[in-house]
Amino acid sequence: MTQKPNELKRLEELRRLMILDSTEERDYNDITRLASGLCDAPISLITLVDSDRQWFKSKVGLSISDTPRQWSFCSHAIEEPDKVFVVTDATKDDRFKDNPLVTGNPNIRFYAGAPLVTPSGEAIGSLCVMDSKPRDLAPEKLQELQLLASQVVSMMEKRAEFLGLFEQDKSSDNPV
Repeated sequence: MTQKPNELKRLEELRRLMILDSTEERDYNDITRLASGLCDAPISLITLVDSDRQWFKSKVGLSISDTPRQWSFCSHAIEEPDKVFVVTDATKDDRFKDNPLVTGNPNIRFYAGAPLVTPSGEAIGSLCVMDSKPRDLAPEKLQELQLLASQVVSMMEKRAEFLGLFEQDKSSDNPV
């Protein structure tokens, strides 16, 4: 995949959040369960797009924890940070019809991904829902998915701030 001009800045933002490969957290799992139910989708993920892979911070309906970036639907979603990226039938989309996630398990047909956009404007991943059946989402569901994605970014920002303060306290001579 060709590097976009802002790819280094986007990856710096991802590193700043100190979230890649972190442990499972209930609050993120609640959001993915909510997105799955809201969109009536069997699969929901909070994905973070790294340089060569996409990693799943939280997942519903999928057992793997990451995939190669070249398989990633979310890599396409982060290219347009202001809107939800929708694929109604991946088998009929030239970008995805030969994708191993489409031709094999989990047999993705439908995908909707709301980009996770940091305050600096960098899209670092997505909150997405998927189904093994072709379909679409109503406009209000797309807006609700965007609202949930915004909450995910808020949670990540607060988490990074807390971890930064914790590290600062650990390195100071002052007791906590």
